[in-house]
Amino acid sequence: MPSEARHSDPQPDQESAESTSPGRLRTVVFASLLGTTVEWYDFFLYSTAAGLVFNKLFFPTADGTVGTMLSFATFAVGFVARPVGGLLFGHLGDRIGRKHTLAFTMGLMGVSTALIGLLPTYQQVGVLAPALLLVLRVAQGVALGGEWAGAVLLAVEYGPPGRKGRFGSYPQIGLALGLALGTGVFALLSNVLSESAFIDYGWRIAFLISLVLVVVGLTVRLKIDETPAFKAARRLQELPRAAPLVELWREPAARRHVVLGMLARWGEGAAFNTWAVFAITYATGTLALDRTPVLLAVTAAALVMAAMIPVSGSAVDRYGARRVYLVGMAAFTVSVLPAFWLFGTGGTWAFAAALVVTLGIVHGSFYGAQGTLFAGLFATPVRYTGMSFVYQMSGIFASGITPLIMTALLALGTGSPWWACGYLALTGVVSVWATGRLRDGDQHVPTGRTAPAPSSPADPSVLVEAGAGSAGSSRA
Repeated sequence: MPSEARHSDPQPDQESAESTSPGRLRTVVFASLLGTTVEWYDFFLYSTAAGLVFNKLFFPTADGTVGTMLSFATFAVGFVARPVGGLLFGHLGDRIGRKHTLAFTMGLMGVSTALIGLLPTYQQVGVLAPALLLVLRVAQGVALGGEWAGAVLLAVEYGPPGRKGRFGSYPQIGLALGLALGTGVFALLSNVLSESAFIDYGWRIAFLISLVLVVVGLTVRLKIDETPAFKAARRLQELPRAAPLVELWREPAARRHVVLGMLARWGEGAAFNTWAVFAITYATGTLALDRTPVLLAVTAAALVMAAMIPVSGSAVDRYGARRVYLVGMAAFTVSVLPAFWLFGTGGTWAFAAALVVTLGIVHGSFYGAQGTLFAGLFATPVRYTGMSFVYQMSGIFASGITPLIMTALLALGTGSPWWACGYLALTGVVSVWATGRLRDGDQHVPTGRTAPAPSSPADPSVLVEAGAGSAGSSRA
């Protein structure tokens, strides 16, 4: 990326002031939060259905464990598809902008999810049913692959100086709200419908609701403008000349951040997909707990997480994203064994209490910092691509195969969870190490005690971030 002084723009302050008016900021926050909520609702509807419905309707086998693992395998395929979407939409987001890219990802996710709700079952059309389910799961993965980084950037790049951590946490709340909506809708439907009615058509209602949510989300998103940081990079002619992925790998520091970022993400992905996905199957299968209370417990934990995330974002503005993420990840590592011990007591209330602590409080404490931490690893011209690559590529091993690994380790222990606990603790240790290797001075998005990356005064990323969202900033 060129770093020569080409940055004398006559009107940056006026445009920045217009972009960060209070009304505009509220719209941006709502658009980023609503978008991630809809996308995660759609994506995790599948995870909930995989353990409760799809194993019966699309993968019927004599062995229930095999059917569940086949169902979770299609769940994992969505994570394999996410890097494709991340690279595709990351390229578009760094070239044409965040706004239009995000509108397309939301539309693709909504249509794919609604079509899942209309699929015929294995009993009706045979192997065509799981094949179509797989295709639509891939489409979901591609859509989400381009959504997460763009939504975080929408908030972070609009965020005023001193509040970028809190702004970066807002789209992260969408993960918790999307999970709460998904499990909550399933819990409601399974409670008001008989078991046969729920299996026959009730689960489809949850997927078809996606169309309504997408229409609302698109209406809001199309009202916002492009981010100040991207407009400044375009105005200063600092958009990547080659493909953003090529530009990303040309810089040794960026390559280092990709590797460390993916390892730092491992514990987070494994933790979330254990507490929010695998735990449902573990509780209803191994622990023989009733489905509705289990879904309500996950919903309650997700709501606690939603409340915890902005607290984490505020801590980022005070202490820095790396420190907040590091402390939270360490807390996850030491909480694994106590959580599964509490699960093993066999009671619904014990299960719910463990989830509220691990998923709601501990996970929320570091997930609120993750978006801002990863945004700071890359300069504006390649930020969409860099964030997407780190989050979505790591999702294959950190998230997508976690339910499969946990199910296999549970079978290895003949129902005992301690092999699975060891795996989770290992992911936490690796993530703590990788986060510790990141340097505060590397961050391109200053938060808390984090200093801008050491670079020349003409570094476009520093100039862009210094002015993005600040009405009082001045640039020559």
